[in-house]
Order: sequence, then C-alpha cells, then structure tokens
Amino acid sequence: MDIATLIGMVVCIGLVLFAIIQGAGISGLVNNFVDPQSVMITIGGAFCAVLASNSMKDFLNGLKAIKMVLKTPSLNIQEIIEKIISLSNVARKEGLLSLEEAAGNLDDQFMKKGILLIVDGTDPELVRAIMETELDSIDNRHKKNIDFWENVASMGPAWGMIGTLVGLVNMLQNMSDAASIGPAMSVALLTTLYGSLMANWICTPVANKLKANNKAEMMVKEIMIEGLLSIQAGENPRVIEEKLKSFLAPNERGNASTEDGGGENG
Repeated sequence: MDIATLIGMVVCIGLVLFAIIQGAGISGLVNNFVDPQSVMITIGGAFCAVLASNSMKDFLNGLKAIKMVLKTPSLNIQEIIEKIISLSNVARKEGLLSLEEAAGNLDDQFMKKGILLIVDGTDPELVRAIMETELDSIDNRHKKNIDFWENVASMGPAWGMIGTLVGLVNMLQNMSDAASIGPAMSVALLTTLYGSLMANWICTPVANKLKANNKAEMMVKEIMIEGLLSIQAGENPRVIEEKLKSFLAPNERGNASTEDGGGENG
C-alpha cells in the first residue's frame, strides 16, 4: 500500500473536519454541512455527466483505477538494470538463443516478449517498433483512466455551481420569509463546497498519482527496450550498464551498479 496517498487523503479531510468542528461543533457539522440533496446534485450529477461521455466499460475501468493509487508500484529500476546486465552476460557467453530459457523465468510480460522477439531473430528495428507500439498501447490505457478522474475533477465544481443556482432560485422564490433566507443560502452554497472537495480532495490527487505511476512505468519500459536492443546488438555489458544508468538521477546511479556488469571486456 502507498502510505503517502493514504496519509494525504486522510489528513486533508481530517483538517477540514477539524476546522468545521472547531467552529460549529459536532452538531453543527451534521446540521450545517450534511445535505443529501446537495450530494445528489453534485456527486450524482458529476459522475453521471462523466458516464454520458464514456462507454460503460471505460467508466467502470476508470472507477476501478482508484485502487491503483493505494498500491505501491512494483518498479525497482535497480533490479531491472541488474537483470538486463545479467541477461547480457548470458547472451555474450552462450549466445542469444540461450535467452529463451531465461525468458521463461521472467514475471514481466513486456520484457519476456522482447527477449522472445530477439531469440526469434527479429530485425532490431522491427523489435523496437513492436515494443514501442506495445508501450504506446499501455500508455493509452493508462491515460484513459487519468482522463476519467480529470473529467470528474472538472465536473465536480461545475455541478456544485449548478446546485448552488438551484438553491438560489428556490431561495429567491421565498424572499417573503426573511428568516429562511440565511439557511437557504447556506444549503445552496453546500453544493459548491461538495464540488470543490470532490475535485481537490479526491479526483485531482488520484489523477496526479496515476500520472506519476504511468510516468514511472513508461521509464522502466523504455529502459527495458534500450537494454534488450543493446543485448541484441552484442554490446559490452559494462557499456549497457552505463547506458541504462543514464535514465537515473545521478544520486541513484551508484545503487544500480552490478557486480558482473564489466565481466566481459569484448
């Protein structure tokens, strides 16, 4: 579980609730800030508007994507570089065909696919084209989920404003009762509050976390492509290691060093 996302979301709403309770008490929290009609207009309207702009499949996939922000991506770049260097040493000593057995022990389907293409003798440019097409496909699937939450984030405040306008119309229709104007105005503004909370507490952070996870995965996949093509080209393992370490920040490169990266001098 990604503890940072969980802490951020819990503390965000905790601070809001704390401020409300400090000012109005627990009874005020319930009486002044909970309104089912506002919830129906703001949250119901926002999600239904997003549903109207998506297929049912994409809508459900977008909803399910929220689970991904609570998971820590299993992307250990150092381990991946070490694995590629290990494969390069195997290929250098025993030939590219020996990689087929190594591919069977890999959990990552993307890397396995690349290795099998190399073992089959596929032209390097075609290998790159196939792998980059696969990469684009993964990226596009991820961006659908990101767009979903960005759309919900934009719809939340918009439907909050719609709810506010509905409340103001009802309030103006009953101006003869001066005592009801304040409470009616308060209820009208709740939809704007709900819309802002929806966008800034949940939807935007979820979209941003999905973007960060996607960016990290794309970099890992690019490292795999460059590493596998370098193995196919017969490059020295030490050269491959230095090439792949260039993807990392300078302070991370020392941690990615391998014991056998320079084992062959070619």
